[in-house]
Amino acid sequence: MAQQQHTKPAPVGGSLINAATLVCGILIAIMAAILLVRFVFGLGAVANINDGYSWGIWVVVDVMIGSALACGGFSVALLVYIFNKGQYHPLVRPALLGSLFGYTLAGGGIFVDLGRWWNFWHIFWPGYVNANSVMFEVAACVTLYILVMWIEFSPVFLEKLGLHDVKKKLNKLLFFFIALGIVLPMMHQASLGTMLVVMGGQVNPLWQTPVVPLIYLLTAIIIGYGVVLFESCVAASSYRRKIEMHLLNPMAKIMLGVLAVYLVVRVGDLLLRGAFGAAFKPSFAALAFWVENLCFIAPFFLIGSVEARRNPARLFLAGIAIMMGGILLRLNGFLIGYGHFTGSGWTYFPSLTEVLVTVGMFAMEVLGYIIITRRFPVLPRENPAPAN
Repeated sequence: MAQQQHTKPAPVGGSLINAATLVCGILIAIMAAILLVRFVFGLGAVANINDGYSWGIWVVVDVMIGSALACGGFSVALLVYIFNKGQYHPLVRPALLGSLFGYTLAGGGIFVDLGRWWNFWHIFWPGYVNANSVMFEVAACVTLYILVMWIEFSPVFLEKLGLHDVKKKLNKLLFFFIALGIVLPMMHQASLGTMLVVMGGQVNPLWQTPVVPLIYLLTAIIIGYGVVLFESCVAASSYRRKIEMHLLNPMAKIMLGVLAVYLVVRVGDLLLRGAFGAAFKPSFAALAFWVENLCFIAPFFLIGSVEARRNPARLFLAGIAIMMGGILLRLNGFLIGYGHFTGSGWTYFPSLTEVLVTVGMFAMEVLGYIIITRRFPVLPRENPAPAN
């Protein structure tokens, strides 16, 4: 569906040197220094991972959680291109930009976490491929999805460069990449849940279930909408723009519908497996379970009514609640609820250097978002007050 003139994307403009970009630059520089040590002296020099916990926050946060938080483009694409809700088209580019950086940095996170990083090419070499490996499926899908997203987003750069003829030719092929951009996230988001299934009894029964691929797929869609709510509110505040309430309000209602389906699946699965009792045992895992699910329930109280959804602050808080619920679901399954039955004595808590690398990754995403939205046509055109 063609966009109307007043919603055509345009660069926000303004200076690229400000407090936010300077802080991001410092955090990225710190991350770069740590990664230099990591690649020269190995993982043990900067990370606390061990034989009992071979995956730390670089995989769980940067990859598992980072890719889920990067599902805004996928979730909005479902509305626009599958359910033909063309009114949401102005949200496509901003959501796709967030997804683009999130997934690209998630791919970088995998590279950082590889012990023998110089053998990364084995993932794509036919002689080493294990077609039965869920990890291979995730790696292949994520890599292809990153490439697809860059192609989908390339019209933004072509417009800026004035290459309109090239853009017209690309537009004739974009339907193919848009289709891939919807199918691939469905595959690998579900497969990220399958990675939890194959861990078997090492995972607490609150998160170990045969339907965890469906749970991860549903929450990826929900988180995508939550991220769009969050990013739209932050961008409007930062760039002194009008919040697109005419789009966010109905989208929030759709998000609540998918969220209701998820909660039915989640609670029904726990009851059918007889695993709900684990939530009432005095343990840190049980506490983490309740906090996780309270985050998923909170949006119904925050934006459950039509009047509440007209409040930008409530939409913002609902977006944060959804994001926190999705973060905790993955953190609980892969770290807090992991090793439940091993009794091996292994423990894990991230080192300061691990945390700083993860913070640096997110800083790169924020910096990239600021630069591209200020210099390239991403956000809908309007006449805002001068940006800082």
